[in-house]
Amino acid sequence: MWSAHHRRTAILGWLVFVVLATVVGGATGTVTASDDEMGTGDSARATKILDDAGIDEPASELVMVGAKSPDGWRDAAADLSRALDRTGRVTALKEPLPSKDGKEALLRFQIKGKSDDAADQVQPVLDAVDRAKDAGAEHGVTVHQFGDASSEKHLNDLLADDLKKAEFTAVPLALGILLVAFGAVVAALLPVGLALTACVAAFGLLSLASHRLHLFETTFSVMFLMGLAVGVDYCLFYLRRERDERAAGHDAETALRIAAATSGRAVLVSGLTVMVAMAGMFLSGLLLFKGFAIATILVVCVAMLGSVTVLPALLAWLGDRIDAGRIPFLNRRSRKGVHASGSVAGSLLKPVLAKPAFFAVAATALLLALAAPALGMKTEQLGLEKQFGSDAPLSVSFREITAEFPGGPEPALVVAKADDIRSAPARDALRELTRRAGKGAELTVHARQNVAEIAVPLPGSGTGAEAKKALAELRADVRDVRAGTGSAHGPALTAYVGGDLAESEDFTDQLGEGIVPVFLFIAAVTFLLMLVSFRSVVVAVTSIALNLLSVGAAYGVMTAVFQHGWGASLIGSEKVGAIENWMPLFVLVVLFGLSMDYHVFVVSRIREARDRGLGNADAIREGITRTAGAVTGAAVIMVAVFAVFGMLSMQDMQQMGVGLGVAVLLDATVVRMVLLPSLMSLLGERNWHTPRYLRWLPQVSHDEPAPAARPASPTWQHV
Repeated sequence: MWSAHHRRTAILGWLVFVVLATVVGGATGTVTASDDEMGTGDSARATKILDDAGIDEPASELVMVGAKSPDGWRDAAADLSRALDRTGRVTALKEPLPSKDGKEALLRFQIKGKSDDAADQVQPVLDAVDRAKDAGAEHGVTVHQFGDASSEKHLNDLLADDLKKAEFTAVPLALGILLVAFGAVVAALLPVGLALTACVAAFGLLSLASHRLHLFETTFSVMFLMGLAVGVDYCLFYLRRERDERAAGHDAETALRIAAATSGRAVLVSGLTVMVAMAGMFLSGLLLFKGFAIATILVVCVAMLGSVTVLPALLAWLGDRIDAGRIPFLNRRSRKGVHASGSVAGSLLKPVLAKPAFFAVAATALLLALAAPALGMKTEQLGLEKQFGSDAPLSVSFREITAEFPGGPEPALVVAKADDIRSAPARDALRELTRRAGKGAELTVHARQNVAEIAVPLPGSGTGAEAKKALAELRADVRDVRAGTGSAHGPALTAYVGGDLAESEDFTDQLGEGIVPVFLFIAAVTFLLMLVSFRSVVVAVTSIALNLLSVGAAYGVMTAVFQHGWGASLIGSEKVGAIENWMPLFVLVVLFGLSMDYHVFVVSRIREARDRGLGNADAIREGITRTAGAVTGAAVIMVAVFAVFGMLSMQDMQQMGVGLGVAVLLDATVVRMVLLPSLMSLLGERNWHTPRYLRWLPQVSHDEPAPAARPASPTWQHV
């Protein structure tokens, strides 16, 4: 209400805050995490040893030149070699290596400079290869490129393009949905504008935070996803309540006061619940999730603060102009202020309240059936072909090159460090490690840095059960030697196993260990916040149970679509046989937070009606019908935003979009419209019972607030 009474200060203050956050954040730049920071376990320790020693293997690239006849590639390969050399970015360029049938040749080279900077340096090389492709197409010559720098460049560009696509698609979608929901241009523009300014400010704050907590490339995409969905939702809840009260006959200030004390309070409780739930990701032990945590906490906090400061100021300034730009035939309301969707909700609710036991069982059975495929969920760190899709140019190049020049999977890498790597005990330990590693192991000693590397080939595809078994045996051997049990000279050196498979296994293991404390944390926090908000153990427990059902259904749908391929083609995806290993934990935390938006909003309205003296069934009916329009609009916007991410290029973005979108859709329909009212109807007055040992909790009123004293008028007397 201070913001409403000092609207110029509140509005200008918000704009200054957004501009300052954006300018300062842009000036400081963003710090991304290095490979050793992103990892965990022994593989991260192995990477850190190499990083601390300054041992950096330059990014390698492969270019295959093919022709229809043997040696038909020679002129094209020679021209390309000269073009690559002229870029000034290539080193260690080797002579073309012919294939067995002589129809292809492989050019092998490295990108100059540090491997971390290779993606920024590779563009001239890519341009030279593209020119060779165009020239070769006229003569039946094919050119394929794959390597460390080119794949990282492709990934970075894809992320940037996907984020841009999401921005230019999600925002118009949200605006169109709000136009339908409110039937007025100004009312529709307000939530989108507030959400976008919140995202912009949060981007700047996140750039500042990245100097203390380094970020992964996808963090900003996740922030935009959450910021747009939550920012629009919070504004929608607040604005819907204010318009409902105006339609009910209250004057502008009274309507705003009621909205502030009801929907404004629900926004605060919901925002705090989301932020604290997101903080649970700090317990995962992984930098990726710590970045997600700080990003979502920042954007939710900014959106929440905007909803209870600048939004009331804008509503007070606009007054009845909030309905400017009315669209005919939309946003029909009854004289009592009930939106048309509330009438529909009331009709749907009648059979649910008439037979609550039947509908509670039916809704639970439906959600459990959707969750069933999750029992067979497999998680892994998706490789290149699965991440980008089998038809992606980079995936095609990878397949073509490895088919003609099979180099085997990426080896495991034993990294050893000693005080003196040339000492007799260290040499003996390295000899023992190499012997145990078996045939094909290659030892490289960096004497000046007192570090050694042993490249150990892995069997099979390098990622299957056979390779994982070999990796486990190798790690056991390394632990033996490290502890001195495998060498007569005792623990002569420190050694750890790294490599692609080791990194994936360590990451997955850490996720498995972290998901339990994260879940316990967010469950406990959700329980406590709901308990304090509603002084009801029953409401707190049912909140967690309903959230778990939504999460389980989301897991099941993700498994069915992406692991088994059921309907994957409908969204332009394909069966990949597994779920990205970080996805289950991320979806769990995000859904626990987001579901509080609807739950707090709906249950608060039910509690308001009950506190006014309505019976349990009547309070449930009024609470759900009165919130149906806002919940429906918010859910449609969230589902639309998540659906945009479900149709992006990368597999993990698709899985995130589909998982979150399905869960929100089920949460706003099956859970809020069927399971919640049927369950609350069955529980009756037990919903609001406060045990004697909890009656010390503060009583937070859910009643519509009484306005300050002023001359009597029909409107004020009614309130």
